Amino acid sequence: MTGPAPEWSGTSSDPNDEQFGHVVDRATVDAAGEYAAVLVGEPYDGAVIGRPGARDGPTAIRDALAGVKTHHFDAGPVARIGDVGDVDLARGSVRDVQSSLRAETARLYDAGAVPAFLGGDNSLTYPNVAPLLDRDDAGRVGVVSFDAHLDCREVRAGPTSGTPYRQLHDAGLDTLCVVGARHFETTTAYADYLDARGGSVLTAESVGAGVDATLERVRTALSDVDTVYVSVDVDVLDATAAPGVSAPTPGGLTSRELFALVRGVAVDDRVRGFEVVECAPSLDPTPTGRTAATAARAVAHFLGGAGA
Repeated sequence: MTGPAPEWSGTSSDPNDEQFGHVVDRATVDAAGEYAAVLVGEPYDGAVIGRPGARDGPTAIRDALAGVKTHHFDAGPVARIGDVGDVDLARGSVRDVQSSLRAETARLYDAGAVPAFLGGDNSLTYPNVAPLLDRDDAGRVGVVSFDAHLDCREVRAGPTSGTPYRQLHDAGLDTLCVVGARHFETTTAYADYLDARGGSVLTAESVGAGVDATLERVRTALSDVDTVYVSVDVDVLDATAAPGVSAPTPGGLTSRELFALVRGVAVDDRVRGFEVVECAPSLDPTPTGRTAATAARAVAHFLGGAGA
């Protein structure tokens, strides 16, 4: 990591307004396992296929999350959250970055942490998940990917934000369940590839049939795995809800659907990690920072669901 994590503080002058800025502690990797979950910044977008800007995601998400209140009406307040700061990424090729990051994320899992990675582009999913595939205690590993795209492209000149699940399958990933994929946003070759690997696709259109039904389909897709990793590419949201992403497209999930789905998956005690990627605040045309605000609340719902 790059050194001490940022100082957190709330934004409200009301002493009764407990916000994430009041409850997130600066933490070290060695002490990360003492928290229900720890935040980890990954400021990198050197592998993005679309528009760059996700390198600024970690700071924007932290800033937005600091002012979010901690209370959930069903579960009460969120607490016991640490922040270990930003990862010190290697210079060089995308493979060099992935290799250095994989070593850092392995340290977090070795410490017993449940990391919540703040990206960064989708190429970082590979080193965020890969250390779990090396752990005997992880067993069979499955990923729930909330994404408009499948990200199963072939690795040609080098890894990109479109290749992480191809890389993870090659490394031994057992199951991939993509939630929120869009019609006409992938090709038949990649849909056939995922089908051949036993993966599942729950389209954004099908999510509209109901959150509970979607969660049941996710549970069925993950029924044979021992460890679950949760990935949120912010472009899973409709472009009106998240314009500040690398590849905004219409026809996506509503923010309310995403929050309920993330929380519904996070309560699974098999979950060992989480990420939010492709939040590019400089691409958000709204002066209020709509995309980072939405990404921050997705993080909050994960942390609350994970028992923080």
